[in-house]
Amino acid sequence: MAVRTRFAPSPTGYLHIGGARTALFSWLYARHHQGEFILRIEDTDLERSTEASVRAILDGMAWLGLEHDEGPYYQTQRFDRYREVVNKLLEEGHAYYCYCSPEELEAMRDEAMRNKQKPRYNGYWRDRTDPPPAGVKPVVRFKNPLSGSVVIEDQVYGRIEVQNTELDDLIILRSDGSPTYNLTVVVDDHDMRITHVIRGDDHINNTSRQINILKAMGANLPQYAHLPMILGDDGKRLSKRHGAVGVMQYAEEGYLPEAVLNYLVRLGWSHGDQE
Repeated sequence: MAVRTRFAPSPTGYLHIGGARTALFSWLYARHHQGEFILRIEDTDLERSTEASVRAILDGMAWLGLEHDEGPYYQTQRFDRYREVVNKLLEEGHAYYCYCSPEELEAMRDEAMRNKQKPRYNGYWRDRTDPPPAGVKPVVRFKNPLSGSVVIEDQVYGRIEVQNTELDDLIILRSDGSPTYNLTVVVDDHDMRITHVIRGDDHINNTSRQINILKAMGANLPQYAHLPMILGDDGKRLSKRHGAVGVMQYAEEGYLPEAVLNYLVRLGWSHGDQE
């Protein structure tokens, strides 16, 4: 099977140095294995996504020489496909409509906190056959398995096992009909035949949920590799307050793309060669 990797940024700002590092490792892995590197723009956040950010991402990748073999694909152009998958999950009993109001959800969280439990949705509408309340637009929730575990054989972190009892029934379609991140990324990875998902380790918590959705779809699972995040000197995720800037600012300041790539690929280098 041919290797297919992807870089899937959200166009809510510039291409920062952490995103560039993720793109670089995905691109390198595909090139090493004579595979294909796909660019996907995850622009479902309609309030924050901008054309200027899309251009900044494309310009930054072009400057670094990270050419994609397919794409860019845009999630906002695939809403019909996401709804098709949601309808199939509903028909096959892997998802259900939830009519809980914000007040009811807040009461569930408060009760869980009082009982010193993790605040979460309690599955109230999971198996109910009551008539839906009038005037309420429901969300669609994925019916997560109630037993067993999810095993992630991560190429960086090794074996990670998550009990299904730790996961609640996440929303996959909002009340306005828009799909959520954990659904769109799964459908896209499946449709685009992604074999290796290489991304930041801030996504580890999403992976078990995504694997369960993939299994419900009857899809093949990709291999996962979660890269440690670039941190500031305070041990927190690198951000603007640490002086993090967009990739193109380095170009404007006269840095060569080769210098930036060399810096990124050697972060975490442990051979003690003083470089």
